Amino acid sequence: MLPRLFNAIGDDNYVRTQRLVLDPERLDTAEAQDVLERAAEIIRAGGLVALPTETVYGLGANALDREAVERIFAAKQRPAWDPIIVHIAGAVAVNPMLDALVTDVPEGARRLMEAFWPGPLTLLLPRSSAVPDAVTAGRPLVGIRMPSHPVAFELIRRAGVPIAAPSANTFSRTSPTTADHVLEDLDGRIDAVLDAGPTPHGVESTVLDPCQSPMVIYRPGAITVAEIAKIGGPVKFYRSDRPAASPEAMPAPGVGLRHYAPRARLVLVEGSWRELPELIAKTAALYTNERVGVMLPRDLELAGPVAAVVFPWGRWTVPKEMARDLYAGLRTLDAEACTVVLCPVPPHEGIGEAIRDRLRKAARQA
Repeated sequence: MLPRLFNAIGDDNYVRTQRLVLDPERLDTAEAQDVLERAAEIIRAGGLVALPTETVYGLGANALDREAVERIFAAKQRPAWDPIIVHIAGAVAVNPMLDALVTDVPEGARRLMEAFWPGPLTLLLPRSSAVPDAVTAGRPLVGIRMPSHPVAFELIRRAGVPIAAPSANTFSRTSPTTADHVLEDLDGRIDAVLDAGPTPHGVESTVLDPCQSPMVIYRPGAITVAEIAKIGGPVKFYRSDRPAASPEAMPAPGVGLRHYAPRARLVLVEGSWRELPELIAKTAALYTNERVGVMLPRDLELAGPVAAVVFPWGRWTVPKEMARDLYAGLRTLDAEACTVVLCPVPPHEGIGEAIRDRLRKAARQA
């Protein structure tokens, strides 16, 4: 029997959230097959399932079911003006799910799909009439991606419908990279979470509009600008020094918002590799009446004793490790009751661009 679904109107009629555990490397076992089928049934019935992707855990619902999509917004306490990404599965070259969701795929977008799908690249494409307004917040483009995580891919395939899935956390909070993170925010508000361990990339997908010339990256992510340019041609980052007049006027989700934020105040420390140890120590000394946390790369030593809770944050020389551990570190320091978190900012290179983007948004005052 399926659990009672979360009430999208937002009353106190909560559900017991099931934790469904499976090994992503052993999906052929009877136990994994049973778990996947149970989760697919919940999706088909209009319920909510948090699922692991290669980036972060997403909160999934049938993307073609307006009421199911509205349940995502209610569970996350997400404003209706913020669009969500739709996830598909199947072959890249000929994909019925994609064909049902969009009216046109530019040739440049096709090349990018062939190069990076399945993978952490979201493409903004002209939506079809089958896509509910709730998914795109009424905008003409819908974000589509094909996840490479075997659990996400198999869940979509089994459910037989595209799955709308923003990150599985309450709105503006730090994104979840484990099932425990999901339950911290959404336990009792969603039907189930598929627990397949930590996510490998740790930052969200790159969001790209391939319909413009040059193409525009609205959110940097695990697929870098250099990788995109090599396949698709000229590309630029969306930049705006002034916030939009209203959230509805923003060109893409997340632009200009305080997002990905821990409960603690996040203070960014920027400098060269040689300068950072002293800069972090001097900055920590400014917060004598606070419980200070430090996101400290494993290959960086502080300049002298510092009264702080330290999270070992990957290696500065291996930025993919820092991306993977970013959200876990911020949540860990929150759990340690830190009131201020100091975080060095990596250079504008490769996935460092995505880390900088998340830190900038997390540190922005509401």
